[in-house]
Amino acid sequence: MSGLFDALKDDILKRADELIQEIGAFPEEESIGLLNEIRKRMHEAGPFRDEPVDCVLWVKSNEVAANDYNPNAVAPPEMKLLAISIEEDGYTQPVVTFPEKTEVSNYTVVDGYHRTRVCKEVASVRKRVKGYLPITLIRGAQSDIKDRIASTIRHNRARGVHGVDPMIDVVRRLLQEGWSDGEIAEKLGMDADEVLRFKQHVGLPELFKDIDFSRAWETILQEDSEE
Repeated sequence: MSGLFDALKDDILKRADELIQEIGAFPEEESIGLLNEIRKRMHEAGPFRDEPVDCVLWVKSNEVAANDYNPNAVAPPEMKLLAISIEEDGYTQPVVTFPEKTEVSNYTVVDGYHRTRVCKEVASVRKRVKGYLPITLIRGAQSDIKDRIASTIRHNRARGVHGVDPMIDVVRRLLQEGWSDGEIAEKLGMDADEVLRFKQHVGLPELFKDIDFSRAWETILQEDSEE
């Protein structure tokens, strides 16, 4: 049986080499598009089809646009270091995106906005990658805006970076989209008190309807009343 599979593998690899030669004869833009299609089909047929990183596609950078909720701001020194890293090491992480067709783009960034900026703004990088960006597509189950926002925040918090003031806007938006305090805490990796503090900064009275304060906050309120 092993000999049969070895023969099949050899035949498949031989045909793959022939396909690679045929693809090489295509104009560059067409070959990139064709390779993307092949990667997608291999991804669907493989055992890691549920892992976005299993399928990295190359798309034109002008097809990728920023989202309107990311609270992560990179300081100039870190942004410069990121540019140097991509210049020296190449793109080692793809940009996580959601396929969203608009008038100006086909993909919206979920994570990797600053990696996107490097491609668009650093001439040497843009020239080397021919104006293309490596992207992965977020899982289809996370297509809802609430889930995409949560994914962006998780990526940021996992790296230990997110801005406090913009996070207030994120919490407000998720509450207005219908998520409960518990859902926000679970999906964004917060505890109940952290969610409450952000809600206090939001300043919308309707968000505190039927609020369940934690014991710690109850103690603080009691101490304040005794004074």
